[in-house]
Amino acid sequence: MTYEPWLAGMWITGGRLRSISPTWTAWTPTWSTSTGSNTPSYGNATLNCAYAVSATTVFWRMDIIFGSTTNFGGGAGSDNWQFSLPVTAASTFASIGHLELTLSGGGRIYARGRALSTSQMGLEIATGRVDATAVTSNGLVDAVSPWTWASGHTIRGTGQYEAAA
Repeated sequence: MTYEPWLAGMWITGGRLRSISPTWTAWTPTWSTSTGSNTPSYGNATLNCAYAVSATTVFWRMDIIFGSTTNFGGGAGSDNWQFSLPVTAASTFASIGHLELTLSGGGRIYARGRALSTSQMGLEIATGRVDATAVTSNGLVDAVSPWTWASGHTIRGTGQYEAAA
């Protein structure tokens, strides 16, 4: 049900309450790149992604464990990854969520979800590694930033943003 603002004299109904009560829906983000070249693919990755909408707020969660047949694309450092948003955003936002990027051996980096457009999110590397290993590739995540991605590596996070009216 589409959200409709409350107005004086409106009745509380099941439909009205459902329009503001989040219900989680499975979501498979489309994984692409900033140039449209070197397109990655999930292969046998495990995805547990979902979103919920309450009024005009979209809540999302992303849990991706890359598999042995995942193709991470290419374009070393110049073809940033993009993930589709589950619902069109009202605008681009500098921060729409927080994510943890993890190596299969335990190295981790914090990333910020950034709305690159009203339909795409990029992952911006926001910290160094927690094990104090130097990060030489920063900026937006791609096939080799913040490291060369491989099977067993993960992207996990949550966030929220304002949906387009």
